[in-house]
Amino acid sequence: MRFLIIFIFLMFNSFAVGAVDIKNLVINKETKKYDGLTFLDAKSNQLNLKDYKGSLVLLNFWATWCAPCKEEMPSLDLLQINQNLNNLKIFPINIGQDNLENSLKFYDDLNIKNLDVYFDSPITLAKKFGLRGIPTSIIFNKEGLEFARIIGSIDFEDEKFVDWLSKYN
Repeated sequence: MRFLIIFIFLMFNSFAVGAVDIKNLVINKETKKYDGLTFLDAKSNQLNLKDYKGSLVLLNFWATWCAPCKEEMPSLDLLQINQNLNNLKIFPINIGQDNLENSLKFYDDLNIKNLDVYFDSPITLAKKFGLRGIPTSIIFNKEGLEFARIIGSIDFEDEKFVDWLSKYN
């Protein structure tokens, strides 16, 4: 049992480079490149992540039935208008098979004002990223490379997180 605990500890820590003490944040050892990262906006227009090179991008995967998603969404909404992150573009992508009406009601119930609704209808991104649960947020640098993930919920207004993320702005 001791060896299993040590193994898990070593495996988890092998993913973190320049580790910071932020709950649920995993910093990639090496950046990851993906091709063909597309998702849909509220009008079913297809967006391509490559069109946002030059910006810091956060993809947040959520669903209306997800309690931790509901908990973190208001702080994600405020992160979008944070003055220290003026180059950050947030795409909250609903992967819960919810329609636009349900998604907008979710936003309205939580008083979400600064974020638009996006969808991954065929769940291609969820599969491509190997998501194991939601909420999960994937962070891309200005070159369009994944450099970190947030697995589980987080307070996006946490000062340590905002300070860390602003270094990549």
